[in-house]
Formats: sequence, C-alpha cells, structure tokens
Amino acid sequence: MVAQKFTVDLDKPLVFQVGHLGERYQEWVHQPIVSKEGPRFFESDFWEFLTRTVWWAIPTIWLPVVCWFISMSVRMGHTFPQIALMVGFGIFVWTLVEYILHRFLFHIETKSYWGNTIHYLLHGCHHKHPMDGLRLVFPPAAAAILCVPFWHLIKLLATPSTTPALFGGGLLGYVMYDVTHYYLHHGQPTNQVPKNLKKYHLNHHFRIQNKGFGITSAFWDRVFGTLPQTKAAEKAR
Repeated sequence: MVAQKFTVDLDKPLVFQVGHLGERYQEWVHQPIVSKEGPRFFESDFWEFLTRTVWWAIPTIWLPVVCWFISMSVRMGHTFPQIALMVGFGIFVWTLVEYILHRFLFHIETKSYWGNTIHYLLHGCHHKHPMDGLRLVFPPAAAAILCVPFWHLIKLLATPSTTPALFGGGLLGYVMYDVTHYYLHHGQPTNQVPKNLKKYHLNHHFRIQNKGFGITSAFWDRVFGTLPQTKAAEKAR
C-alpha cells in the first residue's frame, strides 16, 4: 500500500502543519492564495493574537522611539546638520539590511520539519497569503527583541554620541520599509513612482520570486544583479 502524501488543511491552524510537507514545502509556499482573510496560525488565542498586527501600530509605536534616540545625540551636542547626516546614513544602511534579510534569510530554502515551520512564521506565510493585511508588518514584540543586537552592533562600531542617531535612523528606515510594504499590497497609488514600486514588488510575489528583493527601492537589486527581467526581455530571448 502506498502512503499518501501529506496535504495541508487550510481550515486548521497552519504553523505546525507546514513542516510535514518536507521538500514539497518550497513549491507549496510559493503558490500564493490571494485573499484578504488570512489563515489561523495557532490553536492558542494568545499566540494567534501575537501574529496579527495592524499597519498603523508600527509608526505609532516606533516613531516616538526614533525621536527619543535621535534626541539623545542632540543632547550630546551634535548640530542638526550632523544629526541629519547620521539619520540619513542610518536609513541608507537599513536599505541594505532590508535587502540582505529578504534575500538570504527570508528566502532561505528549507525542507526539515522545524526549518519549514520557522520559515513559514518568518516569511513563508506572507508569500502564501500575500494579501493578509494583519501579517504584512513585523510584530512589535519580535522587532523589539531584534533591536537589541542591532543596537549593540552599532554601539560597537560608532562613538557613544553618534550611536543613538545612527540607530534612530536605522529604526526610521525600518518604519518606512514596513509602512511602504503595507502600502504596496493594499494601497492604490496614483503617482508613477509608487505605481512602479507596487508593480515591482507584486512581480516578486506573483511572477519571479527569486528576484526583486528590494521593497523600498530596486537600488540593491541593481547593485547585486537580482533585478528581474521584464516580460518583454523574456519574450525576446
């Protein structure tokens, strides 16, 4: 008797199911289901609550933190032009962090039970249900935990007076990234720049998922050669 392959039941909590897909997980997770209603992740209401975040929570929670860190460098004697430069540099570094995380961590290929499970929680759920509006931005509790190593890394590389502004700039870059990401999925842009950015990102979800890792811009995709080909270029090959 041939054993049947495991299939995911979308009517049941998903997180502890997806690991059983093994090597078939990568194919399954990159076949998106377009629905604004997201699936249930956990049986527990508490853990389920922690996976859902409204988009406006990100600026509401983190912008005051950004201002507080930047003000620390101001109080240490830095001028406003210096602060602007540090914050701008922090934002620029974030765009590289955004690219690296998306390309090398969020798109890591897994096949083990726990590898699939962790990947699904981290990013796979977003590719499977790309229009789930409550799982588009990063949960604040998880972001707060990740802030700790980033703070200590900047503290190691920068001076005591520049560290807060650089960290605040990076954190501001993150806020811009998360809000932009939500807008690209649920906003209806009328200007050409956001229209192109929305098209670029949705292309990553629905056409070429191993290219186009930039969210706020395509800059690092151009630098590292992961810019997806246009449909016209593919037809011309």
